[in-house]
Amino acid sequence: CFSLFRLQNYDAACRLAQEIAENIHERNRQLRTGGNPAKLNMTLRASLQKLKQNIAQLKETLTRASAQRRIMQAEADRRQNLVDDLATRERRLNASFKADTSEAEPSRSSLMTGGNGSGPAVNPWLVNESEETRGLSFGEIKHQQQHIIEVQDAGLDALAAVISRQKQMGQEIGNELEEQNEIIDDLAQLVDKTDSRIKNETHRVKLLDTKSASCGEFSASSTACKWQSQICSLWSVSVL
Repeated sequence: CFSLFRLQNYDAACRLAQEIAENIHERNRQLRTGGNPAKLNMTLRASLQKLKQNIAQLKETLTRASAQRRIMQAEADRRQNLVDDLATRERRLNASFKADTSEAEPSRSSLMTGGNGSGPAVNPWLVNESEETRGLSFGEIKHQQQHIIEVQDAGLDALAAVISRQKQMGQEIGNELEEQNEIIDDLAQLVDKTDSRIKNETHRVKLLDTKSASCGEFSASSTACKWQSQICSLWSVSVL
């Protein structure tokens, strides 16, 4: 909708510039034939002021759209060139309107090109025209611009779909990471519990080893005492 609205404004400004050029030609014809172009001059002043305002509005709209990234940079540059060309035509028309009427009236083709009338007449709307639009009518150029805008819109839609898919994938990856972090936390708690149990069991084994060693020493000592007692008894009997 934005692109169509702006294209309509540009088309309206181009038609107004064409109308101004024709009125300037008619004004000069009246001056040459002794007519009174006062009414036509008033109309021209109002039309030139309106054209200037329309161009300023086009520039403001294009600057805002480019800043908000509502159109691609390449398309913004192309439209800026169109608006600049239109502003140049407005300055030429304004200069032609204010030109000294005592000078020789330029031909209509000279007025349209802003030149001095030498050489073949050149349509000002075709000056610096690209190869893509050369030889096309105004309606064909408009249709071509609309097609370009539709292609760009389709590209933007495809890009938006890709970005949306990537966002969804990012969210899914984030959810998976959260689940993995929970599993890792559970494993860490289980490892801590197992480590604590191993330490407890190790301590118990050491205690058992200490007790076993003590019991072995006590048993050996008791056996030696019994043998000593028996030897003493045998020795006493022998003496008697």
